[in-house]
Amino acid sequence: MKNKSRFLRGQPIEPPAIDANISIVDLIDKTFNAYNAARFREACQLFVERMLADDVTVGMSLSGAMTPAGIGMAAIIPLMRAGFVDWIVSTGANLYHDTHFGIGLQMRRGLRDLDDRLLREEGVVRICDIFFQYDVLLKTDEFFREMVSAPEFQRTMSTAEFHYLAGKYVLERSRLLGLKNKSLLGAAHELGIPIYTSSPGDSSIGMNVAAKALDGNKLQFDVNADVNETAAIVYGAKKSGQKSAILIIGGGSPKNFVLQTEPQIQEVLGLDEKGHDYYLQFTDARVDTGGLSGATPAEAVTWGKVDPERLPDAVVCYVDSTIGLPLLTAYAIAKRKPRHVKALYHRRGELLGSMKKAVAEKSRT
Repeated sequence: MKNKSRFLRGQPIEPPAIDANISIVDLIDKTFNAYNAARFREACQLFVERMLADDVTVGMSLSGAMTPAGIGMAAIIPLMRAGFVDWIVSTGANLYHDTHFGIGLQMRRGLRDLDDRLLREEGVVRICDIFFQYDVLLKTDEFFREMVSAPEFQRTMSTAEFHYLAGKYVLERSRLLGLKNKSLLGAAHELGIPIYTSSPGDSSIGMNVAAKALDGNKLQFDVNADVNETAAIVYGAKKSGQKSAILIIGGGSPKNFVLQTEPQIQEVLGLDEKGHDYYLQFTDARVDTGGLSGATPAEAVTWGKVDPERLPDAVVCYVDSTIGLPLLTAYAIAKRKPRHVKALYHRRGELLGSMKKAVAEKSRT
């Protein structure tokens, strides 16, 4: 009999029968054998076996309405507490809706096919099949307007600093209400995990900050600091002999913001770098429309965003993130011991100073 083709060295597809005792790890490792299920298995294995090595700094981008669905408290906070996410770029909307839970407001399961005119008449707001009272928005707006009126907000700051301070206020409200682990803003404050927003004016948080500016409030967001701080986090990891990984939930502006750190380092600042080492994305966006949300890691190589030598360590999984992220979290927590929390928020100045020094030395050569 001829030697088997080298293409037939994969494991035989012989999954065990699923029973009541199967673990999340065995379910994914043994029964997710083909199609998008296989890509999801590859995603889980990449995350746990490589991205969560002790010498890897993991950045997460977050888009889509994830926190209203409870994904913040169910999946993202556990990842943060386990040391599996070191820095975050999120839409402002996710952080705004996250705050509802931290200040004791409720979101409820609903239906997609009701008459929205009837919902409007009854003061019910809908995000797909999530329902909540209109006054949830009003109370959250009031919380942010009162918060940014405090003296410590009367200056220009990066969005990471704003979210760190906001997390303190959310935590205090949660404490008064007897709530725990409801808000990722609160968890980020406790853990020192920096959270950035790539478009700070594009959310209800930004709208309330803008409204207060009409009254003379001095809060301004320093988007230049955001660009440089995120680049410094990646540069600091790579130049200390470690690796950089990106976990992309959805796409949009947060996806670009976590990935543009490498072009900022290489193209703009002129520092020697190759790109992120690991790239994992959950998306439902198509490639053929040319949009950024569906852009592949191979395309990102041409921009310097991903190290071409590490392209095999890149997985795009076409799955609804509200399905993929909870399963990934359960798999990772079951299979990987917690890592040391890097508390990068408190190292922003050090990392930025190191990158500025490298740029200065480069300009003298």
